[in-house]
Amino acid sequence: MIADSDKRRITDAIRNAESGTAGEIFCVVARHSSDYRLVPIAWAAAIALFAPLPFIYLTRWSAATIYLSQLIAFVIASIGLSHPKLRFHVVPRQAKRDRAHAEAMRQFFAQGLDKTEHRTGVLIFASTAERYAEIVADAGINEKVSPQVWDDAINVLLTAIKVGRPADGFVAAIERCGAVLAAHFPPGALNRDELPDKFLEI
Repeated sequence: MIADSDKRRITDAIRNAESGTAGEIFCVVARHSSDYRLVPIAWAAAIALFAPLPFIYLTRWSAATIYLSQLIAFVIASIGLSHPKLRFHVVPRQAKRDRAHAEAMRQFFAQGLDKTEHRTGVLIFASTAERYAEIVADAGINEKVSPQVWDDAINVLLTAIKVGRPADGFVAAIERCGAVLAAHFPPGALNRDELPDKFLEI
């Protein structure tokens, strides 16, 4: 999704942002937060449920023939809606948001952002298929910074992703997060790097 040169730009942006704060920033971009394998099956079942109605009322087909048409409708709909280009379009928006949020939280804990000494870890997460972005901050930050403060960083990230410039979006979001963290969590005497300055693509 992102070229190696752009990954280096993002890593450098993290390093520069962390030089002015005791906070820790980690970035993750996901192609998608779930494969949603069961959603096309659910839609296919709904289509197959109603497919026999016109045959029942408008034809003299036997029950066996109508049942066969129902099975065929289910198989065709399952295969068609399972195609990657269609699958994400039939998933309800709220379901995509819920899955993306769950993946953001999973990455937050998987990358150890909850284990910094002063609970100052921040995850910048984006899932491209869901067009979803979120900033997850640890308890030490949430005590001083409300979630609404991150809205600007989220907006610039999503805007850049939509126009095909995710690296620019991450760099801009990192700079904005770094400014917020620097204002509330200055580096102090010991500004040690507790987590790797890393951009993860999954």
